[in-house]
Order: sequence, then structure tokens, then C-alpha cells
Amino acid sequence: MQTTTIIYIIIALLASSAISWFLYFYKQKEQRKIDYLLFGLRAISIFLLLLLLINPSIERKEITNEKPILSVLVDNSLSIQHFQKETEVGELLNQIRTDNSLQAKFDVQYFQFGEQLKILDSLNFKENQTNIYKAINGVEALQKNVIAPIVLISDGNQTNGNMYPFIETNKNTFPIVVGDTIAQSDVRIAQLNVNKYSYLKNKFPVEIRALYEGTKNSTTQLSIAYKGKTIYKKNLLFSADNNVQTITTNIESTQEGIQYYKASLTNIEGEQNIENNTKSFSVEVLNEQTTILLLTSVLHPDIGALKKSIETNKQRSVTVQQINNFKGNINDYQLVILYQPTIDFKKVFDEIHKNNSNYFVITGTQTNWNFLSEMQSNYYKNSINQSEEYGAIFNNGFLTFGQEDISFESFSPLKDAFGRLTLNSKFDVLLFQNIAGIRTETPLLATFENTNQKSAVLLGEGIWKWRATSFINSSSFEDFDGFISNLVQYLASTKKRERLSLSYEKLFSANIPITISAFYVDKNYQFDARANLNLKVTNSTTNRSQNIPFSLQNNSFEAVVEELPPGDYQFIVTIENQTIGKLGQFKITSYQIEEQFTKANQKELELLAANTNGRVYYSSTSLQLLSDLVSDNRYTILQKSKTINQQLIDWKFVLWLAILFLAIEWFIRKYIGKV
Repeated sequence: MQTTTIIYIIIALLASSAISWFLYFYKQKEQRKIDYLLFGLRAISIFLLLLLLINPSIERKEITNEKPILSVLVDNSLSIQHFQKETEVGELLNQIRTDNSLQAKFDVQYFQFGEQLKILDSLNFKENQTNIYKAINGVEALQKNVIAPIVLISDGNQTNGNMYPFIETNKNTFPIVVGDTIAQSDVRIAQLNVNKYSYLKNKFPVEIRALYEGTKNSTTQLSIAYKGKTIYKKNLLFSADNNVQTITTNIESTQEGIQYYKASLTNIEGEQNIENNTKSFSVEVLNEQTTILLLTSVLHPDIGALKKSIETNKQRSVTVQQINNFKGNINDYQLVILYQPTIDFKKVFDEIHKNNSNYFVITGTQTNWNFLSEMQSNYYKNSINQSEEYGAIFNNGFLTFGQEDISFESFSPLKDAFGRLTLNSKFDVLLFQNIAGIRTETPLLATFENTNQKSAVLLGEGIWKWRATSFINSSSFEDFDGFISNLVQYLASTKKRERLSLSYEKLFSANIPITISAFYVDKNYQFDARANLNLKVTNSTTNRSQNIPFSLQNNSFEAVVEELPPGDYQFIVTIENQTIGKLGQFKITSYQIEEQFTKANQKELELLAANTNGRVYYSSTSLQLLSDLVSDNRYTILQKSKTINQQLIDWKFVLWLAILFLAIEWFIRKYIGKV
């Protein structure tokens, strides 16, 4: 106890005595025996109350032993079951749990992992994905700045996540390799690349990467099947030196809709794992035959550049006509491009408005702005007989259709009549104007939607230079042609803007969670978070259905379906109290990503151990690991001293005691008539 506390207690004792003496003996001519009792009761009560304020305490030191933490991470993925090592993993875990020396030295914490890191509960070896990087990183986050080695029980095969051998961690990692480490003869489809969409009667590319593991020369045949019929095959020869082959072919789209294909490799001699010889893929075939009319009042290089860009898509054709020579019907075209309109375009504009046709206006130095402002109500320009150059600034907030920035700011400025632009209708801006290096909020390229009519305006000529610059930037016309294609696809589409749109994959591997995202807007086309969306999934073969509600995820809705068996499925998304709905379909294959491996990934586990100052062990040397951990001087029990400030009094007891003495004093005073 500190000296000051003792002084405070003495002062409190003197003060309580002085106060009580003043109450009962000061200027009292006659002292009775009862006054001495009352004096004592009052003095004790006041002293106890003052003692509560002082709250005396003493400091004492407490020494504790803190064990280092040992984290045991157990692989709970399907690959362990595939290697038939469930019993072996259980025995390794039991060895750790029953080793008394290890338990005495370490605070052992147990985790299991597949795609996510979890506290070890019960192992079932049914996780469909393995992310070793996330598991180690999760332990690192839980035990920051703590000496805590990791024992990793795994086959080392990772299907998702960053490369775990190069993870940044201060935790020494000791992998126990589970599974066969001797390479077996195996051939597999390591990678398959294909576009998600194709157009009817077009050919789409398929790229397949086949991988061979073995020492002998082996032959196999690659085939691609569609609706049970082989549509492509090729013989492949592998050797120890030639163990990777990339095969590229083109397949013709013959039927509209979602089409499913299967790529397969025939078995080689001595191959045990044939699950990885097959991989399915899907392509959505679109039937989009688009004809476009380009009317011009002048001869300009832009005309040729636009025609080439649009016709890179074989499903689109462009007819170029001088406005004075055009005798056709604009209803024969899905989109009309009006290049530098003049008064000669009046009849065409009348037909466009009469039929609600979609159109795209490109202006320039030869444009008659007074006429153009009269022919449509979306925008107006008070121009003068002088030109101005306008650079482009990409608008990241443009949501009308998907478009990436293809370095628009590096493109040459477009030339148009000088004047103030006024917009009279609701519009979406894809490109803003950059005038002499000054960024403005005035559109350079904008789109409009009025009832069932779509239109756009590009305020300037010289777009042929953009195509040339894009080629210089990327050694290809692909970026620029893709930009024009996106714009034309949006304008040429006659579909109304949908209030409900879906996003989902068309093909899933077995036991993979199926996620379907939905975006729903109200009648003003604003995202409606109040809506209740429901998903009904039906197996096309068994007709068994499952209903799942959507959950709100930021500015969209999401539904997750799990544990569906392989097969073909159809689904419908509906909105409560609305007549709006949308159909879809997907397929679940029997392919298991965790069954593609033929042996444990010993090499990467060794690299992980080397990079974290650990060491690799095997099932046969697991007891040596436990002995090494116990004898490792890097992990010692730490003694920590902690100062504890312990109270000397129980404040509740002292308070009630003070109240008791005050109550006794009051009753005595009441009894003798002094109250």
C-alpha cells in the first residue's frame, strides 16, 4: 500500500472523529453515556464512507507461462478423398492430439480448409475447391506478430487462389505431404478457352491445352463432340520432352441458343486417372443479321472507316448511299447512319420519325446545323461559320452498354462547327469534349432513348484518324472496331430496355455453388432495392423443383443454389406482386476439378517450406516432425509478469455497513427523542 493512501486513511479517521465530536460534544453542558454510543456510530459511518472514496488498494505481481501457438491446418477437399487418404489424414491428426510433449509445449489450434479457412469441426473431405494461400493468410491475420509455426496436412494441390509457395508470412510452415508423390502416366485437358458467344453460321475458335505426365512416348486422340456426334478429332503424340500441346480449331455455329460441347482425350496405357480427360464447354449462339444504311452528303474517309469497322462482324452489312441518289426504304434497315446531314436529308428524317427508326447522326464542318436542330428535338447548336477541334474524354460512369476506355484521350480531335450545344432530352454521355486541353461537361458522343426509338450523335468528323491511332496503340484495329460494334449493336437493337436482367454462367462443374445475379429497376429505370425476387430451378429430366429467394447484394440481387446433381436445368426468376419474369437454363457436368490431380504437389510444398524456414515431412516421418517441434529452440514457453492492482475493501459490504450504522444511530436518536 502506498504511503499517501495510509495518510488519507489517517486523515479520514481524524475527520470522521472530529465531525462526530462536533455533533455530539461541542458546547454540550451534559454528556450522557448514550452520546458516546451515538458519537461512535456516527464516526464509524463517516469513516466508512470516506474509505469508499479513498478506495485503498495494493499492487501485486502475477507470473504466467505463455505457450507458443501451433496452428494445424487440415486439407478437407475432395482431392484427399480422390487419393483415398482420409484414414491417413485422421491418423496424422490423432498423432498430434495425443502427443503429450507437444501439447505441453504448444497451445495447439486446429483448422480445416477448402475454399475457406474454418475452425476444425469434423472432416468430410467434400470441399470442391482448395485455396492453401487463403488458409495460411487467414492464420497470419489471426496471429499477427506472434511466433506461431504452422503444420499443413495437405496434398499441396490448389485449385483456386494465389501461388502459395511465395506467400509473405513470418510463420514457419511444416507441410506433411499426403498422397502419392510418384508421378503416374497421365494425359489431361489442362485448359480450354472459348468465347461465350457466337453468331449463327459463323465459326468460333476453340483452344485446348493438353498436358502429359510420363516418361514413355504415348499417343492419344483429341475429339470434340456435339450432341453425341464427333465434329472434330486429332491424333496427338506425347513424350517426356514434348509434354504440352496446344490445339486450336474453329467450329461452325449451326443452331441458335445455348449449345453444349464435350472435348475428350482417349486413355493412354497405364493411365489411372481418367476423370481429367474430359471437359465440357458451352457457347451461346446468337442469330443477329443486321443491315445498316449509311447516308452521306459528302465524300469523306470516315465513310470507309465506318464501313470496315462495322463489317468486321460478319453478321452486319453496310450499304453506303449518297443522299441524293437514295431511292430505297429505310424500313429495310435496322439502323440508319446520317453523315453530315444537310437539307437534302429532310425526307429521310420524316421517314425516321414516322417509323420510329433508330438513327445515328455524325456531324462535321459541312453539317447544316439550323436544319439538323429543326429535324430532331434532342439537341440544338447555335453554330457560326467557323470550325473547332474537339478531343475525347471517356466517361467511366456510362452504363447504357458495356464499353472500356480504349485510350480515347490519345485520339486526334474531331472537327465540327463552333457553337454552344444545348441538350433538350434525357441523354447518356459516352465521351465528353476536350477543347484545347480543357475538360468540359459537354457531350462529344451521346445516346438518347425516346419511347421505342434510340439515337446517338457524334459531334465531329475525322473518326478515320481514331481507327488509325488505335492501330498504332495496340497493333490491331480490334479495340476501335469493338467500340463501333458496341455502339452499333446498341443502336440497331429494337428490343425495349428490360427492367429485369440476369447474369449467370451456362455451364458448371459438379458440386460447385451456382450463383445467379439479377438487376431489377422500377418504371423510372431506377434500381429498386425493395423488390422481392424468387428463383425456381427445375431439373429437366426429373422435373424436381427448388425455390430460392434472392438476397440483396449492393446494387443487385443474388441467389445461390448448392448441391444440385449433374444434369440439365431450367429456371425462372419472378418478382413478387409483378408480372415480370425471365427464363434461363444451365447445365451441370459430372466433372470434378479436385479429381484432375494424379499425385501430391510435393514440389510446391517443398518450396513453401523453404521460403518460410520450415521443412517438409511425410506420413512416414510425421513422428519425427512432432519430436523436432518439441526440441526446436525457436519455440519456447514465455514467462510474463503482470502487475495486478487489487482492492483491499469490498465496496458493497462497506457501503451496507455504513448504512447499517447510520440506521442504528437514527433509531436510537428517534427512541430518545433527539430526532
